[in-house]
Amino acid sequence: MLNNQTIEKLRDMKLKTMAQMLSQPDPSYLELSFEERLGLMVEKEWMAKKNSKIKRLLRNANLGLNACIEDIDYSSNRTINKQSILELASCDFIEKSLNIITTGKTGSGKTYLICAFGNSACRKGYTVKYFRIPELLLEIQEAKSNGQYSKFMKGLQSTRLLILDDIGLKSYTLEESRDILEIAESRYNRGSMILSGQISQSQWYELFPDPTIADAIMDRIIHNSYILELDSKLSMREVIATRKMQNLDKT
Repeated sequence: MLNNQTIEKLRDMKLKTMAQMLSQPDPSYLELSFEERLGLMVEKEWMAKKNSKIKRLLRNANLGLNACIEDIDYSSNRTINKQSILELASCDFIEKSLNIITTGKTGSGKTYLICAFGNSACRKGYTVKYFRIPELLLEIQEAKSNGQYSKFMKGLQSTRLLILDDIGLKSYTLEESRDILEIAESRYNRGSMILSGQISQSQWYELFPDPTIADAIMDRIIHNSYILELDSKLSMREVIATRKMQNLDKT
Protein backbone atom coordinates (compact mmCIF):
# COMPACT_ATOMS: atom_id res chain seq x y z
CA MET A 1 0.00 0.00 0.00
CA LEU A 2 2.81 2.38 0.96
CA ASN A 3 4.65 1.53 -2.25
CA ASN A 4 1.56 2.27 -4.34
CA GLN A 5 1.19 5.70 -2.76
CA THR A 6 4.86 6.46 -3.34
CA ILE A 7 4.60 5.35 -6.97
CA GLU A 8 1.61 7.63 -7.55
CA LYS A 9 3.44 10.56 -5.97
CA LEU A 10 6.47 9.93 -8.16
CA ARG A 11 4.24 9.93 -11.23
CA ASP A 12 2.53 13.10 -10.04
CA MET A 13 5.98 14.73 -9.82
CA LYS A 14 6.66 13.46 -13.37
CA LEU A 15 9.36 11.09 -12.13
CA LYS A 16 8.08 8.34 -14.39
CA THR A 17 11.30 6.34 -14.65
CA MET A 18 11.68 6.13 -10.87
CA ALA A 19 8.01 5.18 -10.56
CA GLN A 20 8.44 2.38 -13.08
CA MET A 21 11.58 1.07 -11.37
CA LEU A 22 9.76 1.00 -8.05
CA SER A 23 6.64 -0.66 -9.46
CA GLN A 24 8.61 -3.21 -11.50
CA PRO A 25 11.84 -3.76 -9.53
CA ASP A 26 14.72 -5.61 -11.14
CA PRO A 27 15.48 -8.65 -8.91
CA SER A 28 19.21 -7.97 -9.22
CA TYR A 29 18.72 -4.59 -7.53
CA LEU A 30 17.36 -6.22 -4.36
CA GLU A 31 20.89 -7.13 -3.29
CA LEU A 32 21.90 -3.46 -3.32
CA SER A 33 21.73 -1.19 -0.30
CA PHE A 34 19.00 1.45 -0.05
CA GLU A 35 21.46 4.22 -0.95
CA GLU A 36 22.71 2.27 -3.99
CA ARG A 37 19.20 1.56 -5.24
CA LEU A 38 18.15 5.18 -4.72
CA GLY A 39 21.25 6.43 -6.51
CA LEU A 40 20.56 4.11 -9.43
CA MET A 41 16.95 5.28 -9.66
CA VAL A 42 17.96 8.94 -9.59
CA GLU A 43 20.64 8.34 -12.24
CA LYS A 44 18.19 6.64 -14.62
CA GLU A 45 15.56 9.33 -14.04
CA TRP A 46 18.11 12.07 -14.71
CA MET A 47 19.28 10.35 -17.90
CA ALA A 48 15.70 9.86 -19.12
CA LYS A 49 14.90 13.56 -18.57
CA LYS A 50 18.14 14.62 -20.25
CA ASN A 51 17.41 12.47 -23.31
CA SER A 52 13.85 13.79 -23.43
CA LYS A 53 15.13 17.39 -23.36
CA ILE A 54 17.62 16.68 -26.16
CA LYS A 55 14.86 15.16 -28.31
CA ARG A 56 12.68 18.24 -27.69
CA LEU A 57 15.53 20.63 -28.53
CA LEU A 58 16.33 18.73 -31.73
CA ARG A 59 12.68 18.70 -32.75
CA ASN A 60 12.33 22.44 -32.17
CA ALA A 61 15.64 23.18 -33.93
CA ASN A 62 14.18 21.80 -37.17
CA LEU A 63 17.65 21.12 -38.54
CA GLY A 64 17.88 20.78 -42.29
CA LEU A 65 19.75 17.46 -42.05
CA ASN A 66 20.11 14.69 -39.50
CA ALA A 67 23.83 15.27 -39.01
CA CYS A 68 26.32 14.72 -36.22
CA ILE A 69 29.94 15.64 -35.61
CA GLU A 70 31.01 12.00 -35.28
CA ASP A 71 30.02 11.25 -38.89
CA ILE A 72 31.87 14.12 -40.59
CA ASP A 73 34.10 13.01 -43.45
CA TYR A 74 37.72 14.15 -43.06
CA SER A 75 39.06 12.39 -46.15
CA SER A 76 41.86 13.83 -48.26
CA ASN A 77 39.29 14.95 -50.86
CA ARG A 78 38.16 17.71 -48.51
CA THR A 79 39.78 20.82 -47.07
CA ILE A 80 38.42 20.52 -43.55
CA ASN A 81 40.41 20.68 -40.32
CA LYS A 82 39.30 18.05 -37.81
CA GLN A 83 40.83 19.78 -34.79
CA SER A 84 39.03 23.05 -35.59
CA ILE A 85 35.72 21.23 -36.04
CA LEU A 86 36.05 19.38 -32.73
CA GLU A 87 36.96 22.60 -30.89
CA LEU A 88 33.92 24.41 -32.29
CA ALA A 89 31.71 21.37 -31.53
CA SER A 90 32.49 21.91 -27.84
CA CYS A 91 30.13 24.93 -28.19
CA ASP A 92 32.45 27.22 -26.27
CA PHE A 93 31.75 29.81 -28.99
CA ILE A 94 28.11 29.89 -27.84
CA GLU A 95 29.13 30.73 -24.29
CA LYS A 96 31.16 33.63 -25.70
CA SER A 97 28.35 34.77 -28.07
CA LEU A 98 30.60 34.29 -31.10
CA ASN A 99 29.63 33.17 -34.61
CA ILE A 100 30.73 30.68 -37.26
CA ILE A 101 30.78 31.49 -40.97
CA THR A 102 31.00 28.56 -43.38
CA THR A 103 31.48 29.10 -47.10
CA GLY A 104 32.10 26.78 -50.04
CA LYS A 105 30.76 25.68 -53.38
CA THR A 106 27.68 23.50 -53.81
CA GLY A 107 28.29 19.99 -52.56
CA SER A 108 31.17 20.88 -50.22
CA GLY A 109 29.17 19.77 -47.19
CA LYS A 110 28.27 23.13 -45.66
CA THR A 111 24.72 22.25 -44.66
CA TYR A 112 25.77 18.93 -43.13
CA LEU A 113 28.49 20.65 -41.10
CA ILE A 114 26.32 23.44 -39.73
CA CYS A 115 23.53 20.99 -38.87
CA ALA A 116 26.10 18.83 -37.09
CA PHE A 117 27.09 21.88 -35.03
CA GLY A 118 23.39 22.43 -34.31
CA ASN A 119 23.00 18.81 -33.23
CA SER A 120 25.99 19.15 -30.91
CA ALA A 121 24.55 22.34 -29.38
CA CYS A 122 21.20 20.62 -28.72
CA ARG A 123 22.97 17.70 -27.04
CA LYS A 124 24.67 20.22 -24.75
CA GLY A 125 21.33 21.76 -23.79
CA TYR A 126 21.28 24.91 -25.94
CA THR A 127 18.21 26.10 -27.82
CA VAL A 128 18.83 26.05 -31.57
CA LYS A 129 16.86 27.16 -34.62
CA TYR A 130 17.73 26.43 -38.25
CA PHE A 131 16.48 28.46 -41.21
CA ARG A 132 17.30 28.72 -44.87
CA ILE A 133 17.54 32.47 -45.42
CA PRO A 134 14.90 32.54 -48.20
CA GLU A 135 12.42 30.73 -45.95
CA LEU A 136 13.25 32.93 -42.96
CA LEU A 137 12.58 36.10 -44.95
CA LEU A 138 9.23 34.68 -46.06
CA GLU A 139 8.33 33.86 -42.44
CA ILE A 140 9.26 37.40 -41.42
CA GLN A 141 6.97 38.81 -44.11
CA GLU A 142 4.15 36.56 -42.93
CA ALA A 143 4.73 37.66 -39.33
CA LYS A 144 4.49 41.29 -40.42
CA SER A 145 1.23 40.60 -42.27
CA ASN A 146 -0.23 38.94 -39.17
CA GLY A 147 0.96 41.62 -36.76
CA GLN A 148 3.37 39.12 -35.15
CA TYR A 149 6.66 40.66 -36.26
CA SER A 150 7.79 41.74 -32.80
CA LYS A 151 6.91 38.35 -31.29
CA PHE A 152 8.67 36.48 -34.09
CA MET A 153 11.85 38.53 -33.78
CA LYS A 154 11.89 38.12 -29.99
CA GLY A 155 11.67 34.37 -30.53
CA LEU A 156 14.76 34.52 -32.73
CA GLN A 157 16.56 36.68 -30.19
CA SER A 158 15.88 34.26 -27.32
CA THR A 159 17.40 31.32 -29.23
CA ARG A 160 20.97 30.64 -28.09
CA LEU A 161 22.15 29.46 -31.52
CA LEU A 162 20.56 30.70 -34.74
CA ILE A 163 21.65 28.86 -37.91
CA LEU A 164 21.14 30.67 -41.21
CA ASP A 165 21.79 28.66 -44.36
CA ASP A 166 22.01 29.59 -48.05
CA ILE A 167 23.10 33.20 -47.67
CA GLY A 168 23.72 34.98 -50.96
CA LEU A 169 21.49 32.99 -53.32
CA LYS A 170 20.28 36.41 -54.44
CA SER A 171 20.69 40.08 -53.60
CA TYR A 172 18.37 41.37 -50.88
CA THR A 173 15.80 44.15 -51.05
CA LEU A 174 16.05 47.16 -48.78
CA GLU A 175 13.33 45.77 -46.52
CA GLU A 176 15.00 42.37 -46.33
CA SER A 177 18.31 44.07 -45.57
CA ARG A 178 16.74 45.91 -42.65
CA ASP A 179 15.30 42.66 -41.30
CA ILE A 180 18.70 40.97 -41.52
CA LEU A 181 20.27 43.98 -39.76
CA GLU A 182 17.66 43.72 -37.00
CA ILE A 183 18.59 40.06 -36.48
CA ALA A 184 22.32 40.83 -36.46
CA GLU A 185 21.85 43.76 -34.06
CA SER A 186 19.63 41.82 -31.64
CA ARG A 187 22.16 39.00 -31.39
CA TYR A 188 25.38 41.03 -31.25
CA ASN A 189 27.22 39.97 -28.06
CA ARG A 190 23.98 38.32 -26.86
CA GLY A 191 23.67 35.15 -28.93
CA SER A 192 25.52 33.10 -31.50
CA MET A 193 24.88 32.51 -35.17
CA ILE A 194 26.14 30.06 -37.76
CA LEU A 195 25.93 31.46 -41.28
CA SER A 196 26.51 29.50 -44.45
CA GLY A 197 26.69 30.43 -48.12
CA GLN A 198 28.29 29.57 -51.43
CA ILE A 199 30.01 32.90 -51.88
CA SER A 200 32.88 34.13 -49.72
CA GLN A 201 31.98 36.39 -46.79
CA SER A 202 34.10 39.07 -48.45
CA GLN A 203 31.41 39.32 -51.14
CA TRP A 204 28.42 39.55 -48.77
CA TYR A 205 28.70 43.34 -48.72
CA GLU A 206 27.50 43.38 -52.34
CA LEU A 207 24.25 41.58 -51.44
CA PHE A 208 22.77 44.67 -49.79
CA PRO A 209 21.60 47.75 -51.77
CA ASP A 210 22.33 50.33 -49.07
CA PRO A 211 26.07 50.62 -48.20
CA THR A 212 25.26 51.95 -44.73
CA ILE A 213 23.11 48.90 -43.89
CA ALA A 214 25.70 46.60 -45.47
CA ASP A 215 28.42 48.13 -43.26
CA ALA A 216 26.25 47.75 -40.17
CA ILE A 217 25.42 44.09 -40.89
CA MET A 218 28.99 43.11 -41.68
CA ASP A 219 30.37 44.97 -38.68
CA ARG A 220 28.09 43.03 -36.31
CA ILE A 221 28.83 39.62 -37.81
CA ILE A 222 32.29 39.31 -39.34
CA HIS A 223 34.51 40.51 -36.46
CA ASN A 224 33.01 37.98 -34.01
CA SER A 225 33.16 34.98 -36.33
CA TYR A 226 35.26 31.89 -36.89
CA ILE A 227 35.67 31.41 -40.64
CA LEU A 228 35.51 27.92 -42.16
CA GLU A 229 36.14 27.75 -45.90
CA LEU A 230 35.19 24.34 -47.24
CA ASP A 231 36.21 22.73 -50.48
CA SER A 232 35.79 19.23 -51.85
CA LYS A 233 36.97 17.52 -55.01
CA LEU A 234 33.77 15.48 -54.96
CA SER A 235 30.21 16.56 -54.19
CA MET A 236 29.40 15.32 -50.69
CA ARG A 237 25.86 14.63 -51.91
CA GLU A 238 27.36 12.27 -54.48
CA VAL A 239 29.53 10.62 -51.82
CA ILE A 240 26.56 10.10 -49.48
CA ALA A 241 24.36 8.77 -52.31
CA THR A 242 27.10 6.31 -53.34
CA ARG A 243 27.41 5.02 -49.77
CA LYS A 244 23.65 4.54 -49.54
CA MET A 245 23.65 2.58 -52.79
CA GLN A 246 26.54 0.42 -51.60
CA ASN A 247 24.76 -0.32 -48.31
CA LEU A 248 21.60 -1.16 -50.25
CA ASP A 249 23.53 -3.63 -52.43
CA LYS A 250 24.80 -5.40 -49.29
CA THR A 251 21.30 -6.09 -47.97
